[in-house]
Amino acid sequence: MAADTICIGVVVAAHGVRGQVKVRSFTEDPLKLGAYGPVTDDSGARRFTVKVQGAPKDGVVIATLSGLADRDAAEALRRTRLYVPRTALPAVADDEFYHADLVGLEARTTDGAALGKVSAVQNFGGGDLLEIEPLAGGDTLLVPFSKAAVPVVDLAAGTVVIDPVTALPPAGGEPEPEPPGDEA
Repeated sequence: MAADTICIGVVVAAHGVRGQVKVRSFTEDPLKLGAYGPVTDDSGARRFTVKVQGAPKDGVVIATLSGLADRDAAEALRRTRLYVPRTALPAVADDEFYHADLVGLEARTTDGAALGKVSAVQNFGGGDLLEIEPLAGGDTLLVPFSKAAVPVVDLAAGTVVIDPVTALPPAGGEPEPEPPGDEA
């Protein structure tokens, strides 16, 4: 999708028989999914007006998309990402970022060593994690997206700084054992 658009949701399933869909909303308030104007699909060829119909449950809302009249049309949109122009979204504070701004940034350690690139931003319920694809290949690294673990995000330079002491497991991947306590 174009760099000047942001994904605000994805169709996860059809709902009912009248063309409604379930949409996983990526907006701060899922009920405002339709408040940013018409959405487009990945190609930008299809355009929909969104009307949220049902209260969110775990970030998923029931919505109608213009032009969908039945379950088959709704089912055909499963896994379709919904985009709006970046200009339709509110500006973010200095210490806030859209996920799309973080993906692709070069990850470096606090001493300047190249670590890899941010390949995704994940959230499994415990807060945002930067997924780093290491330069050397191998398994991706998940880094808590906190000020302690990621002290610097420099969009202009295209980099994030990762504090390896806070964010990365020790060599070998196993936590260091706790020192024995005083037993006396």
